Amino acid sequence: MIRLITCGKLKEKWLKEAVDEYAKRIRGYEKLELVEVKDEPTKDTNSDAQNAQVLEIEGERLLKQVQPSDYVILLDLAGEEMDSVDFATYLDGLYTKGNSTIDFVIGGSLGVSPSLRQRANWKWKLSSATFPHLLCRVLVLEQIYRAYRILHHEPYHK
Repeated sequence: MIRLITCGKLKEKWLKEAVDEYAKRIRGYEKLELVEVKDEPTKDTNSDAQNAQVLEIEGERLLKQVQPSDYVILLDLAGEEMDSVDFATYLDGLYTKGNSTIDFVIGGSLGVSPSLRQRANWKWKLSSATFPHLLCRVLVLEQIYRAYRILHHEPYHK
C-alpha cells in the first residue's frame, strides 16, 4: 500500500483535480491512501524560534500518521535525486524486501522537522528547483504512477 501523508489542505480546484486523477490511475496498480494533516499558520514576520515551533508541531502531526512498520520516504531538499527509471527500480526493491506500506511524507511550507527527518528511511529530492509544497503532491503522485507504468513495461513519456 502507498500512503501520501501531507501537511495542509488543498484549496485550489485544479490541484485537487490533478491529485484525484493521479490517485485514480495509481489505484489501478496499488492501494493508495491520501492523508492530510492540519498545517500551522505562519507569518513572514515569524522569528526563527517561532518557525522551529511550527515545524515541530507539523512534524508531530505527520508522525502520528506513520506506523512503526511503515517505510517512510520523506520529500526533502537534502534528499537523494534520481531519475524515473531508477525511482521505479527503487520502489520495486522496497516491495521485494517485504515493505507492505510505503509512506511518502510531504511537510508544510517551512519544510520538515528534525524528528521527521530522523524517522525517514529515505529522503527523496524531486528536483533542485523549488516547488510549492502543495504542488509537490501532484509531482509525487505523477512519479509514483510513472514508476508503476515502467515496472509493468507499459509506455510512458520519456
